[in-house]
Amino acid sequence: MTKTTLFRAGLALALALPAAAFAVDVPQSFTATYQVLKDGGPLGEATITLKPASGGQFEYANETKGTSGLAAMLGANVSETSRFTWVGQVPQAVSYHYQLQAAVKSKTRDLTVQGGTVQVQDNKKSFSYPAVPGMVERNTLPLALGLALRSGKKDVAFPVAVKQEVENQQFKVSATEKVTVPAGSFDAVRVDRTDADRGFNAWYVPSKYPVPVKLAQKDGGDLTMELVKFEGR
Repeated sequence: MTKTTLFRAGLALALALPAAAFAVDVPQSFTATYQVLKDGGPLGEATITLKPASGGQFEYANETKGTSGLAAMLGANVSETSRFTWVGQVPQAVSYHYQLQAAVKSKTRDLTVQGGTVQVQDNKKSFSYPAVPGMVERNTLPLALGLALRSGKKDVAFPVAVKQEVENQQFKVSATEKVTVPAGSFDAVRVDRTDADRGFNAWYVPSKYPVPVKLAQKDGGDLTMELVKFEGR
């Protein structure tokens, strides 16, 4: 049996097993609300939800609405919805849908894992590439990071499905810092991306929340998300 056959069989088995086989010490449902800032000023609000879905899968959604400045004027809204299965403490990707709606622009991207292949439809362009076991995507990556930190990891790497390939993204705990956000003041661990200069920083309180209390990213704009409220289990 070839390595390719083994890989596909292993991936198919992981996707076929019920979530209960893996969902040990992982969140089952929650709602996290964030304020979104651009260049330090208010831009909008984001609501992240996790809930069980059909077929032993889970749904992880991020709805961001522009409430201030140009984003509000243009009616800019972004929705990201992921489906995944728990494999250990990793939210292994099944599908991902992205949609941007605004008065002057719209954009969609759909990613689907079919067997050992990732199919991507980015507006009118199509891409296909091999899947990797334990692969996440951009929407569920912060959740995967939070659970890795909660298990005690200081350095972690994830295969992340992006538009045309799987990137091996690497992250490291760089410091413990005092962070004040609308949800409160925390002694948080700061995580930086180390495999590329993408300006990604996230602050976690892993014993309390599976998602960051603050996230800052400069790739695509100087954007910051700060936790306002968390409800869930």
